[in-house]
Amino acid sequence: MRYLPLTPDDRAAMLAATGAASIDDFYTDVPVAARLKQPVADLPNHQGELAVERHMSKLARKNRTASEGPFFVGCGAYKHHVPASVDHIIQRSEFLTSYTPYQPEIAQGTLQTLFEFQSQVAALTAMDVANASMYDGSTACAEAAVMACRVTRRNTVVLSGGLHPHYAETTRTLCEAAGIKVIQQPAAVDGELRVADALDDTVACVIAQSPNVFGTVTDLTPAADAAHAKGALLVSVFTEVVSLGLVKPPGEMGADIAVGEGQSIGVPMGFGGPYVGLFACRSKFVRQMPGRLCGETVDADGRRGFVLTLSTREQHIRRDKATSNICTNSGLCALAFTAHMTLLGDKGLTRLAKLNHEAACDLADALEKVKGVKLVTPRYFNEFAFRTPKPADDVLAALDERGVVGGVRASRLFPIGKYDDIIIAAATECTTPADIDAYAAALWEVLK
Repeated sequence: MRYLPLTPDDRAAMLAATGAASIDDFYTDVPVAARLKQPVADLPNHQGELAVERHMSKLARKNRTASEGPFFVGCGAYKHHVPASVDHIIQRSEFLTSYTPYQPEIAQGTLQTLFEFQSQVAALTAMDVANASMYDGSTACAEAAVMACRVTRRNTVVLSGGLHPHYAETTRTLCEAAGIKVIQQPAAVDGELRVADALDDTVACVIAQSPNVFGTVTDLTPAADAAHAKGALLVSVFTEVVSLGLVKPPGEMGADIAVGEGQSIGVPMGFGGPYVGLFACRSKFVRQMPGRLCGETVDADGRRGFVLTLSTREQHIRRDKATSNICTNSGLCALAFTAHMTLLGDKGLTRLAKLNHEAACDLADALEKVKGVKLVTPRYFNEFAFRTPKPADDVLAALDERGVVGGVRASRLFPIGKYDDIIIAAATECTTPADIDAYAAALWEVLK
């Protein structure tokens, strides 16, 4: 809250109700040696609201937002335009203040929006059923791995060399806690083509990403066929959901589970969150799916209605029967996704995807003209990796000095020597021709 509304009389009444003589009585269990005898030296004393606002505004001005100049960062968080109407919808009090829709008779609006969200995710991924969202793409990926082990009753997971390292690390953390073996394939620009190499009869699933962390778009159908031949599942991952407006969706590639990040539609970058995880699967696996599922029904009078159909988590059922301990979904972000997706429609999403791909093509053409730059991503949507003749860290720092945020150095994600000179750059519908010209010109200066 922005202020403390308690008066001295309020505090006195609270102390009286608890039987404490003063606030100090609440700290009697803290050893005397651990109590501060004076204020912390390097922390300022309290100030008035106006002074605090001025100080915080000064600190905020040190940040640079994605809209303050040419910006080409991707790798799982993308700068897209969010219509003003989306913000208006999600700030309506019936959505902004709502909680878990346990009572359908008073939560029809929330339940319907979640149902529409599920329908949109299922359509986008070409899967049978989707849940009402996860925390983000990485946790959705981790839950998919554990789910695959439940379905197949196996205990090994294979991660492709193109899977985003943050997704891989999250998946590894959850799997190791559950006693599941994780096989991580070496990082590779075309890593999804190698997943069949690690398959045997102990593997529960293969997790492959397209477009992958290097931006490479790959038809995962051969990976699905190879997995199914060994009795394993294919988990298809995406970090850029807008790509599904153009590329073949997971369901059409034979994926059994599709997971990814929905931030690109309706959700701002927000300096890293909150985001919204998308999770879909084949209908035969629905009872092993984590999170919650909203369904459509009719009431006693035959009117259309919505209910919380499935919620296989610890909070609702016996722990030994739960599929996940996820405590919530990203309801407000899911609503933003649904509002934006509804405004776009099928044709709007396809047009948006084309604008993204065209911007990336223009960027690639411009950067390839710079001496020493070599594109390393063979097939891309709106993101690609390129090699420079100088260390990527130095190049990006020099670009930043010239007002261009040039992307992500691959060595930040893969701290091994062979990626020290690779930059991963993304372009979206927000990228202007002037932005691309500024990037190319700045790169010419840096590399000359």
